[in-house]
Amino acid sequence: MDGPDGPASTLPVWATSGLLLEAVTQAAASSFVTPPDSGAYGIERLAWGAQFDARPIHSLSDSDALSDEAVAGYVAKYVSKGAAETGAGLDYRITTPDDIRAAAVSNHTRALMGACWRLGGLVELGHLRLRTWAHSLGYRGHILTKSRRYSTTYAALRADRADHLRASAGTTVDDPDTVTESAWHYVGSGHTPGAAQLAAGIAEDLATSRELARGAVAERGWEA
Repeated sequence: MDGPDGPASTLPVWATSGLLLEAVTQAAASSFVTPPDSGAYGIERLAWGAQFDARPIHSLSDSDALSDEAVAGYVAKYVSKGAAETGAGLDYRITTPDDIRAAAVSNHTRALMGACWRLGGLVELGHLRLRTWAHSLGYRGHILTKSRRYSTTYAALRADRADHLRASAGTTVDDPDTVTESAWHYVGSGHTPGAAQLAAGIAEDLATSRELARGAVAERGWEA
C-alpha cells in the first residue's frame, strides 16, 4: 500500500483502511503453521485463536475510533503487565533441570521453562534451540518488533541521544575530551546456587501462605 515514491508519499485511492482490515482478518483466519511430526505431542497445526481484534488507528481521538495515543498506552500497559507476571524468565542460561527447580520464579514461569526444556530434548525440534533459550521461555527475540522502513533502528536512536548529549555539553564527535566506552564484559548476575535454593523456598512458602489464605476466605465466606 505504499505510494508511488514509498511510504512517505500518498496512498493509492484504492488503499483504504477497510481493505487492509479485510485482508488482515482473512489472513488471521486462514494462516497456520504445521510443526514437525512427533509422537511427543498431538498438535497437527498452530493457528490464531478466536480472540481477534483489528481496528484502524486514527491520530485524533473520537468516540468511534482508536487514537494513536490510546494504542501506545494500551501496548505499554500490557507489555509491562506481561513482563511483570512472567518476570521474562531468568537473566542467565539454564544448563540442567536442577537450574529450573532452583530458580526464584513463579510456578507458572517454572512450568514454561520446564516445557521448553522437555520440548528442546526432541530431535525434531532441535533447530529451535529451546533448551538454550529456556531461561527466556523459549523466546530469543525482542519483546517489540518494528519495520525499519516505517520506523527506525535502535542504533539510530542511540546515535541521536549521543548527539543530543554532546550538543548539551557543548562538545562534538571529534572533541578530544569526548570518551566513548565500547569495551564491556559480563561480570555476573542473580543468586548463587545456595541463595537461589533459599529464595525458591521463600517464594514457595509465600505462595502456599497465599493459597491457604484464599482457601480460608472461601471456606468462611469472607470477602477478599
